[in-house]
Amino acid sequence: MERLAQELTTHLGEVLAELGLAGLPWQRMLSPAKEVGQGDVALPCFPFTKIAGKAPDLIADEIAAALEARKSGDGDLATCLESATALGGYLNLRAATAWMAKSATDKQSIGHLPSNGTKVLIEHTSANPNGPFHVGRARNAIIGDTLVRLNRLAGNEVRAEYYVDDMGKQVGILAWAMNNLTAAKVDEVLQAAGRESNTPAGNAVESGDEPGEGGGEANPWVNKPDHQRVRWYQAANILSDEDEAVDVEVGEMVRLSEEGDDEVLERFAAAYQPVLDGMLETLARLGIEYDTFTRESRFVSDGSVGEVMAKLAASPLHDVAENGAHYLELGGRGITGKSTKFFYQRGDGSSLYATRDVAYHQWKWTQCDRLVNVLGEDHKLQSKQVAIALGEVGQAVPEVVFYSFIKLPEGKMSTRHGRVVYMDDLLEEAKQQAYAVVEKLRRDELDESAMWEIAEAVGRSAVRFNIIKVAPEKGFTFRWEDALAFEAGSAPFIMYSHARACAIGRRLASEGHDVEAFVAAYSHQPADFAAAPSGLVELLRVMETYDEVLAKAVAESRPHLYAKHILTLANAYNGFYRDCHVIQAGQVNQMHLAISEAAREMLHAGCEGLGIIPLDLM
Repeated sequence: MERLAQELTTHLGEVLAELGLAGLPWQRMLSPAKEVGQGDVALPCFPFTKIAGKAPDLIADEIAAALEARKSGDGDLATCLESATALGGYLNLRAATAWMAKSATDKQSIGHLPSNGTKVLIEHTSANPNGPFHVGRARNAIIGDTLVRLNRLAGNEVRAEYYVDDMGKQVGILAWAMNNLTAAKVDEVLQAAGRESNTPAGNAVESGDEPGEGGGEANPWVNKPDHQRVRWYQAANILSDEDEAVDVEVGEMVRLSEEGDDEVLERFAAAYQPVLDGMLETLARLGIEYDTFTRESRFVSDGSVGEVMAKLAASPLHDVAENGAHYLELGGRGITGKSTKFFYQRGDGSSLYATRDVAYHQWKWTQCDRLVNVLGEDHKLQSKQVAIALGEVGQAVPEVVFYSFIKLPEGKMSTRHGRVVYMDDLLEEAKQQAYAVVEKLRRDELDESAMWEIAEAVGRSAVRFNIIKVAPEKGFTFRWEDALAFEAGSAPFIMYSHARACAIGRRLASEGHDVEAFVAAYSHQPADFAAAPSGLVELLRVMETYDEVLAKAVAESRPHLYAKHILTLANAYNGFYRDCHVIQAGQVNQMHLAISEAAREMLHAGCEGLGIIPLDLM
């Protein structure tokens, strides 16, 4: 409770001075208490032993006694401090319940921090547009989108950026396939390789058909462009492995794209754009959207890459290989093994992906005050190399959130090898399973259409929360039963808590009460918290720490901290709902209503920050 610590600063400073304990940076020593039952803020007294010549237990006792004595004669201290106690060499300070209640209900914007004008650019997902969005890619997108949402809650001016790889080998393979293969050839190649065809048996595919034509629907996504074209991409990969000539043709196309050849880049765009559109449709179903899309080829066309190569050539780390390729020698910069050479220019003068990445980062820094990249753990080395190169051209390095990959029980996911769980399938399965769950709780006023809307919201929210609740650096294996779990500790549990809070206001309104008027009236009336139920106190305690948890999650780019707190908030609200009736014997408890409404707003903000749909009715 940072605000409590701030409120107590003057009083605690004066007490320490009176006891002869001034001189240490005690403000930095204040921290959350080890256990909620001990207090809210704790001050370790061990550092004071040399000054006082006493054991830390005795020092903590003396400080606690002095603060308790002050409470009786100082209204300001009594307002915020409920108790000061000593335990095990620690001074434990507990916030007054009335002070927390006032804090929770007096805020102008609950769940949102004031706007601060900081411009933040978050680049995330940026998956190669060569096939449908699968679960292995989802962690990047969900972490990135959650960071975007949390930064907005924290008052930052945020931009979500998608970097489109429009000139790499994977796009080149797709473009080659679209220009050289027929649907019949794709089926032939995939069937020979043991891949299941999307074309049902008995439906002939005419030579020259576009993907998706000439057959019925063997799966629900047969007409979705990303699902159509991934088969062409996979077939081309198989042919490339079998026929060197294919690989040579693709390589030549990639080389021309890296030189900014407009015709090749147009062919690439025609091949990948329908795939990207399909991926974005899937992401939109997850509630993920982007503000800007930037093509990799832009930095070749506008001369930025050329400028970067010229600057790197002037670096003291610069060297030239026997084949004429240019590189930076990073052996003296903490890079070891076979990766000490950072190649940025081929012998023919063309650039590499990493070179364009440096130019891209230079441009991104012109757009923001804070720059965050979300990358898989396999990019750690490349990210470090790019950071060194950025330093050589006089540019700041970005913050990077690395995440561990989601795996299938049988191994790593791969679009190329067709070993994936597609996000479209997961979301559809999530909706179906969610419907089965919510139907058991069906209300009379909900028709079939409303039930499916709820199921869609619950399914999407469950999938997102299952991923975001785990720290990015921790890997996990995807299992259907985990992703679609709807028990306590899940997104549906949070959603139900929010819906429960909404139900109170809905009931009051149906009985002719003015909820806003009741809440406003409470803010001007004193309340007795002497015998406050534990459910109320715990809810207020969780609400009081919301702002600092949000600020910490944003500052450290660790969204799972926020997810955990919102789950705790949902649990605490249910405890409050159990202990504190808003309507009892036909009478409205204004204090309980005001706190319930504040918690509802905070739960709504929490859902907003996590990409959970805050339903009013479940």
